[in-house]
Amino acid sequence: MTFSIAARCPRTGQLGVGALTAGPAVGKLVAHVNCSGGAVATQATHNPFLAYDGLPLLAEGRSPQDVLTELLARDPGREVRQVGMVDRQGRSYAFTGSRAREWAGHHTGPGYAAQGNRLVGPATLAEIVRVFEDSRELDLAERLVLAIEAGEEAGGDRHGARSATVTVISDQPYPLWDVRVDDADHPARELRRLHCLFQDQVLPMIQQLPTRDDPMGEAARQELG
Repeated sequence: MTFSIAARCPRTGQLGVGALTAGPAVGKLVAHVNCSGGAVATQATHNPFLAYDGLPLLAEGRSPQDVLTELLARDPGREVRQVGMVDRQGRSYAFTGSRAREWAGHHTGPGYAAQGNRLVGPATLAEIVRVFEDSRELDLAERLVLAIEAGEEAGGDRHGARSATVTVISDQPYPLWDVRVDDADHPARELRRLHCLFQDQVLPMIQQLPTRDDPMGEAARQELG
């Protein structure tokens, strides 16, 4: 059904999730990011509370492994769940239930957790990880788009793909990037087009919004002269 990667950029501290799936609205269902907690991708047979309950626990300083171990222990549907989690320190942990649809698996490393289910095979996930690891010099949003493109090219979902998403948060509560393809014949290709559009037309506006340290924001400052 889905492959995803939850990640933290060690250079900027940005947190994000990139994902692609055979159904619509993967951004709504899979990607959860919070600047004070971390990034969570929850998929297979979804349980959003793994993110909603997990992110506040991460914000308390608990590790992804501790948080997921606790939450999954009280989830009676855990064997059909899949989840990846990264915190603000770059610690990562992932879980694939024993009854997630084949092929299913995950891979974690410093600053990321990559996971997939109902894939053509493990080579898809391996390629996602390779591309993500080999692009460390790039911004996090670009790395996530590249990983999605690589996953789709490597076979992706056994039933094709319909939606894709990239969400990235910096040091403010609102997303720096929130690019979603909810239903398309070639969602990775459309995600790339929207990523370029977002970078040119939307990102500059977001970078001029008020922040906690600058309640006026650069856009208002320029407007008021």
